[in-house]
Amino acid sequence: MLVKNWMSQPAITVDADTLVEDADRLAKRHNIHMLPVMQNGRLVGIVTDRDIKGASASDIPDKKNKGKRHLFPELEVKKIMTPDPVTVTYDCALEETVEKLLVHNISGLPVVNQKQKVIGVITKSDLFQLILILTGYGKKGLLMAIEVKDRPGSIEAISDIIRDYGGRISSILSTCERADKGNRSVYMRVFDIDQPSLQHFKEARTEIATLLYIVDQNEKKIEWF
Repeated sequence: MLVKNWMSQPAITVDADTLVEDADRLAKRHNIHMLPVMQNGRLVGIVTDRDIKGASASDIPDKKNKGKRHLFPELEVKKIMTPDPVTVTYDCALEETVEKLLVHNISGLPVVNQKQKVIGVITKSDLFQLILILTGYGKKGLLMAIEVKDRPGSIEAISDIIRDYGGRISSILSTCERADKGNRSVYMRVFDIDQPSLQHFKEARTEIATLLYIVDQNEKKIEWF
């Protein structure tokens, strides 16, 4: 999966000479938390809602709103931005993007094309939404956690059994991480399998897989094995 398929576009940007108060209003109007900062058409920095909050002046009296914080009226974005921001290209893999977010401890990245023009942004929120889409969360059904042998055909075999009992599989995720040696953990979201068929499946799968748990999101309950 590539950044271009999941980024937010077009990018909402702000000029380096823009007043912080105006940048704050722009971010709130678009309900975003990060603004790429441009100067003469070139990306020169990033300003976040945290930067803007940090620019609030708590020690300047406000007669109309006593005790409330407000922004320095003449402060420009270039004074509070983070210069030379980390970026990601539109054709970059999402895994590399996540690594950059973690390594640099940041919440989002400007997305640039081959000419280094800002064409979008990708944030942790975009990636969280992707996880929900990939797992099918929100559509409810059954979430099955299963451990199989890490060998060709093992996932297909357990999938065939589920289908034989009337189940419809909407998503499959698998990993060897945190599974027993030689095994693979498989997470499936399944629909359209009734309780009698589900019971038969639990009995039939024992020779080729180990059930870890089943979450019934319709009934809001979990069964451990």
